[in-house]
Amino acid sequence: MSLSSRMEVAVETSVPAEKFHDIFSTSTITQLSSMSPAKVQAIRLLKGEWEKPGCTISWNFYIDGAPTAAKVMEDIDNTKLSTTFNVIEGDLMGAYKSFKAIVQATPKVHGSVVRWTMIYEKLSENIPAPTAFVDFAVDLTKDINAHMTQAQA
Repeated sequence: MSLSSRMEVAVETSVPAEKFHDIFSTSTITQLSSMSPAKVQAIRLLKGEWEKPGCTISWNFYIDGAPTAAKVMEDIDNTKLSTTFNVIEGDLMGAYKSFKAIVQATPKVHGSVVRWTMIYEKLSENIPAPTAFVDFAVDLTKDINAHMTQAQA
């Protein structure tokens, strides 16, 4: 049985795709703690420059109510409106040999569809799929949508 797999989820939002992408691909990402305080505690730049591929970011967030930390390398594709977070250190590495989260916003007539893709390799067969992380991504997307919708009103 393969220990490598992927999970995907799509969430419709009323936020334009470019604006949603900017949240994850610019220094605006630090505002996630105010957009979704129950999910995100803090995000800090550790190395490199905002908006530059390869920068290292520290995330402190909550999965199922438990504090979780991750150090990630970021890759940005402004053409596809996607940002890839490759986990290089942190709590997730206790269960996964590798873990990558990709968030991509696709324009639609009003708003966008935000697709999250988790690509991972478990350390053993006993490790569950990261469904709690997928739930986190869905909830975070909904919180961003609510925050941005209120800001536009």
